[in-house]
Amino acid sequence: MRRRIRNALVRLLAGATVGALAGLAVAQAAPSATAAGGAGSAVTVSGRGEFEDMKFTVSQTTHLTSQAISVSWSGGAPTTFAGSQFNTGFVQIMQCWGDDDGTVPSNPGPSRTQCQFGASPTTNRGGWPGNGQDDTRQIFYSADPANYGQDDRYGAANPNAPGEVPFKSVDGTTITRNTQNNPLFNYNTTNEVDFARTSADGTGQEYFEVQTANEAPHLGCGVPVTTDGVTRPRSCWLVIVPQGSLDLDGKPYADQSHVNAGSPVSSTNWKNRVAVRLDFNSVGTNCALGSDERPTTGSELAADAMTSWQAKLCTEGKVYSYTEYGEPNTRARLISDGSSGLAFTTRRLGADPGTSAPSGTTAYAPVALSGAVIGFTIERRPRSTAPESVQKLAGTKVESIKLNPRLLAKLLTESYRNSTWGSVLDSGVAKGYGWAENNPAGLASDPEFISLNPEFADLSVAETPATDTDLMTSLGHTDTARALWQWIVADKAARQFLSGVPDDDGMRVNPYYSTNADLNPSGAAFDPSNTDEYPKNDPWCTVPPGSGAPDDDKQCMTDFHPYVDDMHAGALHTRRADTLWKSSWDPLATPPAYRSVGPQTVGSRFVITVTDVASAARYGLQTAELENSAGRFVAPTAASLTAAAATASGTGVAEITPANATAKGAYPLAQLVYAAVRPGKVTKAAREDYAALLRYAAATGQTSGSDPGKLPVGYAPLSRKLRAQAVKAADALIRYTGPSPADDGSADGGGTDTSGDGASGSAGDTAGAGAVGGTGTGDPAGGASPSPSASFDGGRSLETTAAGNTPADPANPLRYAVPAGAALGAAAGVGAPFAGGSRLRLPLRLPLPGGRAVTVVPGLPELSRRLRRLLP
Repeated sequence: MRRRIRNALVRLLAGATVGALAGLAVAQAAPSATAAGGAGSAVTVSGRGEFEDMKFTVSQTTHLTSQAISVSWSGGAPTTFAGSQFNTGFVQIMQCWGDDDGTVPSNPGPSRTQCQFGASPTTNRGGWPGNGQDDTRQIFYSADPANYGQDDRYGAANPNAPGEVPFKSVDGTTITRNTQNNPLFNYNTTNEVDFARTSADGTGQEYFEVQTANEAPHLGCGVPVTTDGVTRPRSCWLVIVPQGSLDLDGKPYADQSHVNAGSPVSSTNWKNRVAVRLDFNSVGTNCALGSDERPTTGSELAADAMTSWQAKLCTEGKVYSYTEYGEPNTRARLISDGSSGLAFTTRRLGADPGTSAPSGTTAYAPVALSGAVIGFTIERRPRSTAPESVQKLAGTKVESIKLNPRLLAKLLTESYRNSTWGSVLDSGVAKGYGWAENNPAGLASDPEFISLNPEFADLSVAETPATDTDLMTSLGHTDTARALWQWIVADKAARQFLSGVPDDDGMRVNPYYSTNADLNPSGAAFDPSNTDEYPKNDPWCTVPPGSGAPDDDKQCMTDFHPYVDDMHAGALHTRRADTLWKSSWDPLATPPAYRSVGPQTVGSRFVITVTDVASAARYGLQTAELENSAGRFVAPTAASLTAAAATASGTGVAEITPANATAKGAYPLAQLVYAAVRPGKVTKAAREDYAALLRYAAATGQTSGSDPGKLPVGYAPLSRKLRAQAVKAADALIRYTGPSPADDGSADGGGTDTSGDGASGSAGDTAGAGAVGGTGTGDPAGGASPSPSASFDGGRSLETTAAGNTPADPANPLRYAVPAGAALGAAAGVGAPFAGGSRLRLPLRLPLPGGRAVTVVPGLPELSRRLRRLLP
């Protein structure tokens, strides 16, 4: 009995601690300001001097937020190399702040001291393609030929002596020394592009991660600035510096055996810079003070759409907060506490094992159509034996790959040989890992993958935990994870593979994921049909081979393949080509520890992730074509999402299931998002406000575009039938006459679901086609269906804030975050043993703006040790 009480107290205290710390982190880390993409804001500029034949195009220059934009060019000289290092004909890109410095009237731009550049690696540079000057702010003072790219200003008092071009922050802080690893930005946080390759035809393209003041406070982009009584978001600059082949005397380099290029911020290189003004949406915009805020929670699939709608509705006096939450937990929360407000879900309440729908009315309104994707950043690295046609593509990005359910099963089950890093070595095979010995090292060398993607037969990939042996996945229970596993188990070949049947080339499943209990070392069969997360079942731990770490500092599967916080973070880190694996042992650290080596080296990057369509579009990721139940490989477009939505079935809340998405053009991982409200648990005023949100979402909110209030890229407009269904659900909220908290506080009766028409079967007629996020109309009840053409060139409404007001706003519910978090956490801690199908995963990390995260609760062993010290 004493032990049970003790354990209950531990759970109570742990829950309260988790809740309070999470609430505190939410309150302190709440980002700000909705942002949007700019229609028709692409800009093309010409180079100068040696580069006068080059033209550079930036895909989007207005209404920017934390996102990726495309920078492409033509008319350049092909990139050359000195050994493995970039030498001539490459392009460097950076983001800068400040006013025009007046040095180039024909192309205004900033001072070179105000550009985020020079944070290349300070260690482990053996495979790095830079020479220590072309990727830093280091310069020498010299005007002699054979010293191209050096400086004629900094260090002038001591000619030929080394120096550094200072970096000046927007707040006046100036870094003059050790700029390569300074307190403001470093290799893991900078967005600079050190090396972008120009192809043999003189063209090139790079996706550039634009950073707001949330991600780069020292640049301050998007912060409201008042000038002459007018307040506008601070603009910044995109600066492109091409590296050429002419020396200071105008003649070609005499010595091509070594890298001649110098720092792009040296005075001589800066004379060739091309600047493009970047206009940002405001960071820190408030909703009206004193407004009643209506909470919404739930599916990450609704995040970008809700963020866009929030911004517009806020100006009209309707304030809605949005908190991302896994759908299974969202449903459980709404079942237990209907007063929590509006929840975004892809399934009805009571659909999860061990749960049942609550008594009383629940209104469901379809609000968004999106889905999950396999996003990737892959660059071609030809084998030495590859034909010349392939060699010419070295360093360029792979635009599309094809994946079937069995290939995804192999990735998610850690079945590739090098996924369990160190279990199979030249010196032998670890006990229990004979199954892996003859498996392909990774996806890129899998014969099944190559049969679908033949170009990979000529490409070389370093198959490690950081590349193609696993997918970058998010932590927690989600409907997206469930949909992915449902897609896998709907495929016969994938099911057989999971049961232990080798594929045609003899590859075998990792037995810890086998659905055959006789093969699974745990003694229990893995059940993917009831899985809504990405488990790491294999207990393999080892000291990474070649790391030099001591024998007692092992890494396990969550170290080799770290989780990210959500799908947005997965997209961001895939764009950065950083899998977060801490693969390098640092014996000089205090204490010695593993550390991350940062993003992968340009030209050979290979990262794949599970993310959503909107996040993939936000960061410019390529996405895989997935095999649907009709045997077709389909990309995630508005047309394929709409085709899948037409196959949705079910009473009231029609679901898209991969097995039933039989249309030839249906994308198998499409998902319909519903807004769910229990009207008997909220006040009349709240019902009216939620009805207003649903009406907006069904009308203007389905018009694709980049302005706040529109439907962002990454969504397909809902069909006419689905929009009408949402309007009917809104009407039902208005017409609701049962008991409510404003009446007598009792639970409502009736026991019905309201979903517009309550019909079963197909979710709706055909809507738009073309690219995801194509233009649509706002007529919910009978107007023309959305048009397929895009109303903007890559812009989109994007989140830089989770709420419509700032933490200082008196109306902001964040002031309740700590006490509410503590109370809910304590309740959750005590109730955890009685909850079905869920478990707490530690350490608990909370995402911060720009994909960063903070650990609010340590791992279980450390947490238990600390908590038990507090008990008698």
